[in-house]
Amino acid sequence: MTAVNFTYAVFGLLLRCNLSIPELTVVGPGRNDSPFESLNERTVAIHLGTSPYSNGAIPPSREELSYDSPYKDATGNPALRIWKAEGSRYLRLAYFDGAQFWLDREGTEVWATWPSSLAIEDTATYLLGPVLGILLRLRGVTCLHASAVAFGEKAVAFVGSEGAGKSTTAAALARRGHAILSDDVVTLAERNGSFFIHPAYPYLCLWPESVESLYGSRDALPQFSANYEKRCLSLGKQELRFAQQALPLAAIYILGERRGDPAPLVEELTPQRAFLALVANTFATNTLDSGMRAREFETLARLAPSVPIRALFAHHDAARLPDLCDLLAEEAQKLHLWKSPPV
Repeated sequence: MTAVNFTYAVFGLLLRCNLSIPELTVVGPGRNDSPFESLNERTVAIHLGTSPYSNGAIPPSREELSYDSPYKDATGNPALRIWKAEGSRYLRLAYFDGAQFWLDREGTEVWATWPSSLAIEDTATYLLGPVLGILLRLRGVTCLHASAVAFGEKAVAFVGSEGAGKSTTAAALARRGHAILSDDVVTLAERNGSFFIHPAYPYLCLWPESVESLYGSRDALPQFSANYEKRCLSLGKQELRFAQQALPLAAIYILGERRGDPAPLVEELTPQRAFLALVANTFATNTLDSGMRAREFETLARLAPSVPIRALFAHHDAARLPDLCDLLAEEAQKLHLWKSPPV
């Protein structure tokens, strides 16, 4: 068993880790910022630099391939493969660059190894994004492929596929004084008929093009590592705000394709279209069995009528990003999310 030296609060979980995770702030081991679960229920052990096996591997005959990513690396190999190991006791995530993660099926432990060509920063980008997203699904938590921003004391989620503009929209709002809750993965916590979003980690992942549209140069923000093209918008270093507590979900915007004038604009969605848009943008559905998928549908069926869900179309001209923020401020006023914008 690896020694625990660092404790972090992420996605409503309490991560107890043997190594320091870049960009995260250590919290006290007794902290409980989740109003829904006890410390024991939400604690996850993270073992970096080791596997659950003494020799680092198990015979391939004892693994079953359960997922092949449609995205390929430069040599045509899947960017990610997920294997069920040892009678489904573990899931093994094998990335194209040699990073590997093992998750127990209860979602209480994670192990990670990586080759010498990678750094812990590379491993952290996997861990805090897709790996914890999958772990949350194993724990029965419904997750959206989305970013979330605080409007006053309430949360607004921006849902969409890769490249839809979730992180860029969140970054633009952060620069206007809004606190960030989450980037790329949004967890849905349900209590007494209401939904809440837990804070994730205090940074945003941005493509160089997004950094250029926000800051005037794609080199204005650093890369996570030499192996990762995306830039790191560290909220603390940029004097931007990060939400520390779970906030009630007040609205969802489904990001559509960018358009010309009169965009940016918002369009109403029928309840059926809203539900289908949520189903299409849940996170890590490939890890769900039929029972888990059915429970996810039930959760989304309760969510869809409980908060306003609208389509949001940004302008294809990146220079019009401030107009999008103005539109969202007007929307927030209409939805009574705040009395006045942040200063």
